[in-house]
Amino acid sequence: QVQLVESGGGLVQAGDSLRLSCAASGRTFSSNAMGWFRQAPGREREFVAAIGWSGTTYYADSVKGRFTISRDNAENTMYLQMNSLKPEDTAVYYCAARMNSTGSRYPTTYDYWGQGTQVTVSS
Repeated sequence: QVQLVESGGGLVQAGDSLRLSCAASGRTFSSNAMGWFRQAPGREREFVAAIGWSGTTYYADSVKGRFTISRDNAENTMYLQMNSLKPEDTAVYYCAARMNSTGSRYPTTYDYWGQGTQVTVSS
């Protein structure tokens, strides 16, 4: 059974940093693209960042320059380093994996999802 488990969320102040982790089990994703999405109350799930099997990265304009996505294939883990956090970054953050080697901005193209981790940024 494939599982994706996020961790690292929490309550921080504006300007602080957090690092989210997504640990995969049940199969390896070294040949697959993975991504981070987020969903705030009353809003649709939105793309944050994605990384292809080769390490190619993609970012939403709202986080470009502040967030960094990375992966450790040996550990079957993906990360999201979030710096200069803003109150508008407050959301539940989800990691996802897809049966394709290229990253995607579209949540419907992902096959596996984690349960989410809450990130709250106070002003």
